[in-house]
Amino acid sequence: MADMDPDYPVIREAPFREWSPSIHYAQFQRMATGALPQRRLYDFELLYVCHGEAVTTMYGNRHVVEAGQLIFLPSGVYHQNEVVSHPDARFLGIHFDFFDELDIQTEADMIVNEAVVDTDKFAHEAVSSAFPPLSSRIIYTPPLPCVQMMERIVEEFTLRPAGYELACKGLMLDVLVQLFRTHPSRALTETSPHEAKLIELMAQIEKAPAKDWSNKVIAEHLMLSADHTAKLFKRLAGMPPSEFVQSVRHREARRLLRESDISIEMVGEGVGYPDIHYFSRIFRRLEGITATDYRKLSRIL
Repeated sequence: MADMDPDYPVIREAPFREWSPSIHYAQFQRMATGALPQRRLYDFELLYVCHGEAVTTMYGNRHVVEAGQLIFLPSGVYHQNEVVSHPDARFLGIHFDFFDELDIQTEADMIVNEAVVDTDKFAHEAVSSAFPPLSSRIIYTPPLPCVQMMERIVEEFTLRPAGYELACKGLMLDVLVQLFRTHPSRALTETSPHEAKLIELMAQIEKAPAKDWSNKVIAEHLMLSADHTAKLFKRLAGMPPSEFVQSVRHREARRLLRESDISIEMVGEGVGYPDIHYFSRIFRRLEGITATDYRKLSRIL
């Protein structure tokens, strides 16, 4: 990687039992087209693009980050973020450190004021012999379960129910494991010849969750048997096709409940559940509360 800063991030090799990630900020955010000022962080940030497209300039290179991708922004490294899609882009941002070593009270405790730099404050990046450092890569494509865990971190951090700090810590450890296990490319011998089609099909499901995505329809798209399709799906997405479709629909339902005022019935129809009673049962089973209560809680702050 070109133009790496030899001083940052500061690496600390430590066994997993010493890892204790602390969440400093977790939120969905929408940014209009345009560039933000260059900056450095005292902590670390996972910036996931939910919708739209962004570019991050770091280490002297421009890195395009598309919807469904995540960029890891290390402590102490200069970077500049820019939204290139019109009219905006939507992100999920999580600021954290690996060892619960920073006292974060305000945004100024996360973002470096270059006029007054506290060099002792830069957080350490945890490294283990089991995985290469997270900062050894810049762009990640997290699997759906990882994205869902990041969404749960946002909800826990926003609503702050009893024990949310512990919940966030556990979720963040799981997110880190998922990212460490994500490799930029697998050996050709490990790659199914159907994988490209499957990835394309998963993207279609993400874009149009309300369509008929039964196991039979999905298998027909791939021109494979239902059993073979299920095996490929589970290997790539970590879950069978029906569970993947349900997860995508639930995630979209939560987004519509948070960001729109359309009726619960229309939310259900918009994600593929025209029967309001069935949608209500599914939502409550997956979320633990009703869709109406979820909408109310998501707008407390």
